[in-house]
Amino acid sequence: MRVVSVIPNLNVPDIDAAGGFWAEVMGLSTEEMNLGWVARFTSPDTGAHVQLVSGDATAPEDSALTVRVEDVDAAYAEVLAAGVEVVHPLVTEEWGVRRFFVRAPGGTVVNIAQHHA
Repeated sequence: MRVVSVIPNLNVPDIDAAGGFWAEVMGLSTEEMNLGWVARFTSPDTGAHVQLVSGDATAPEDSALTVRVEDVDAAYAEVLAAGVEVVHPLVTEEWGVRRFFVRAPGGTVVNIAQHHA
């Protein structure tokens, strides 16, 4: 699996309230995306980013982080071959992301995703 980036997903009760802190205090002032239940805030200078999640809209559990990969279909095949627990099956979401969730050793839920143009 070729990982492109890793993004922390922070569970928050209110994205707007939490977004103000991350944008104004922490300097992640560019809101790259906001679907109402998930939003990504990024530093315009460094590219550092965080995602805020108030409850995943289509998955049975929230993920602790998102691992963006070069080829999500190949990653899914690797995960299945390794016998890793799949929490959410491979799907293409209506917002253009193809993803699946796994449970890592220790219990962390990981969203493995590929963004399509």
